[in-house]
Amino acid sequence: MLMIRLARMGARKQPYYRVIVIEKERARNGRAVEIVGTYNPRTNPTSIDLKRDRIEYWVSKGAQLSDRVQKLFSKPAPAGTAA
Repeated sequence: MLMIRLARMGARKQPYYRVIVIEKERARNGRAVEIVGTYNPRTNPTSIDLKRDRIEYWVSKGAQLSDRVQKLFSKPAPAGTAA
């Protein structure tokens, strides 16, 4: 079964996360099927960059979202910069 979850990157005490599609049984930072976004909680405001079309594709193929990714995905996509 596939999961869409966070994989921790970055140095100690400086977390940075990738949103990845991975087999459920693999380790947290194991080899991913695809990287579908990033999440940086250390910026103000937090930066969330998701490939929403790819996430929807994998969900249609049966992948499940983790609780945290579900919360990130439910937030509205940031609007483009208006002049």
